[in-house]
Amino acid sequence: MFATALKSGLELMHGINVTHCASLEAAKAEFAVAAEAFSLAVVDLNLPDAPNCEALEFVLAGGVPVIVFTATFNDRTRDQILERGVIDCVIKNEPESIGRLIAAVDRALTNGRTTVMLVDSNKASRLDLAGILRRQRLSVIEVTEAGEALQMFDAGETIDVIVTDTELADMAGADLLDEVRKRQGEYAVPVIGLSEHGDARLAARFIEAGGADFLRKPFLEAEFSGRVRHAATLQKRIQALRRAAASDYLTDIFNRRHFFLTGPRLVEQYLRRGEGTSIAVLDIDHFKRLNDTYGHEIGDLVLKHVARRLKALVGEEHLLARLGGEEFGILFDGLDVRQAFAFCERLRAELAKAKIVADDEELTITVSIGLATIEAPESFENYLHAADQFLYMAKHAGRNRVMSELALLDALAS
Repeated sequence: MFATALKSGLELMHGINVTHCASLEAAKAEFAVAAEAFSLAVVDLNLPDAPNCEALEFVLAGGVPVIVFTATFNDRTRDQILERGVIDCVIKNEPESIGRLIAAVDRALTNGRTTVMLVDSNKASRLDLAGILRRQRLSVIEVTEAGEALQMFDAGETIDVIVTDTELADMAGADLLDEVRKRQGEYAVPVIGLSEHGDARLAARFIEAGGADFLRKPFLEAEFSGRVRHAATLQKRIQALRRAAASDYLTDIFNRRHFFLTGPRLVEQYLRRGEGTSIAVLDIDHFKRLNDTYGHEIGDLVLKHVARRLKALVGEEHLLARLGGEEFGILFDGLDVRQAFAFCERLRAELAKAKIVADDEELTITVSIGLATIEAPESFENYLHAADQFLYMAKHAGRNRVMSELALLDALAS
């Protein structure tokens, strides 16, 4: 009954392929065919041909992560099993046990895409904590000092949760929390503080400063991993809501609001690293004429096509957004003006080559691009205004071209 309910729940609710083995012999047969095909195993401690945890031993030896689902259980057994590196233990005979198990499976598979930055100057403590997190199939980045953690942040490392000791070699954990919030604002990565010293007031001050959670050492492994999972899950939900709010409804790329919220923070990071960068504004040539000739439905088709091509060409390295109407913005990461100019030329040429079929007619689309350099702190609007001015020059010069300070200098030199 449990096997049928679990298989149905996982396949219907989460789209997971499930193989049911009613015995250890059946499990061995499946593993012999393709052990690498399994991302996770749910194991009962007592099977007809394996009454003494032999199935658990076999699956663990095969290197597949395990969740135990059994009726034979107590706190001592749970602790012993968790020490073996099992992800979680769920008891069959409790109410909602199937729902809990399905949630545990979903969480375990999702955790594989979750990255935790662990900041701890004590090597023994750091290795112990990293081991706990990796047993939960979390990706772990180990860092010894706050300065190193901030450098990785500024370099654009993707982090879902930070776990930090409050007594680091170069900075207090509370100061690291403050620096993270300065860089990312109210939607900063959640930071969990750990300490084996201090009293309840230390935890209160850390939470009041914006910390997501706080634990006093020593703590139970299950409590620690559970709180990290909770923080990561909450962060991913917030990120999903932010992505929805940041997306343009028509083209499904970032919108103007996101460009103006995220752009200034990215520019600050680039300048802090001592890197100049560039910003481009791209406009579809004669778009109003196209709308008047073919109608807004074809106009929307063209916008979607251009956005899709731009997204494929720009990738995730640079910030791309629809600024409104037929206008798009690109903030380049780490490209100087000459590199960014060459990049924009490739975009322009690729878009000009593509054909769009509308009402059995092939349309050719060209774009004009204005490109401005960013070398010193200014308001983000000023950067965008400079790119707009170069866009105006590109249109005035005949459209279907890239205009920048570099293009003007080259023109004067010739």
